[in-house]
Amino acid sequence: MVEQKATNITTHQGKVARHDRERLNGHRGFTLWFTGLSASGKSTLAVAVEEALYERGCRTFILDGDNVRGGLCRDLGFSPDDRVENIRRIGEIAKLFRESGIIILTAFISPYRSDRAIARDLSADGDFVEVFVDCPLEVCEQRDPKGLYQKARKGEIPNFTGIDAPYEPPGNPEIHLRTDQQTVEENVQSVLEYLETHHFISRL
Repeated sequence: MVEQKATNITTHQGKVARHDRERLNGHRGFTLWFTGLSASGKSTLAVAVEEALYERGCRTFILDGDNVRGGLCRDLGFSPDDRVENIRRIGEIAKLFRESGIIILTAFISPYRSDRAIARDLSADGDFVEVFVDCPLEVCEQRDPKGLYQKARKGEIPNFTGIDAPYEPPGNPEIHLRTDQQTVEENVQSVLEYLETHHFISRL
């Protein structure tokens, strides 16, 4: 855990509680945490799932890896320590969104199990849904929409996950998707079915 540097802090609570916001929204707040290799399909699925939830009247927001690194985490690189801090910050933001009663979808490689565990520990029981976007490395390399694997193979990008930095797949994710075997539509339906079955959202 990151050391608390500021002292003399007093937290303040408002009079509008989380359950009030959730009642107003018409659904509970929770996190869909998409994790997987670069080019596995995390962002594509997060966008498609958000669209499906929005069409159902859900209040949603996506946090995507590149977008966050261009702003909130622009001071961080890709060293192991910086990766840990990047995910810690995202976990804290996701917590705030949950408290606001919003469904937050995060699309980050988040390669280390311990970091994902920290993000999960910031949530109440059942508020954190880990979605393993599973795709073989060779398929991700074939896709390579940003040309990152090619650069990593040439040594132009150090500490690249899957090449010279590790990816630790989830041991027991709530949702396990295979983007090399199923279409985007099929995977979106799998996510929606899980959310319906476990009462995150209402059935149509």
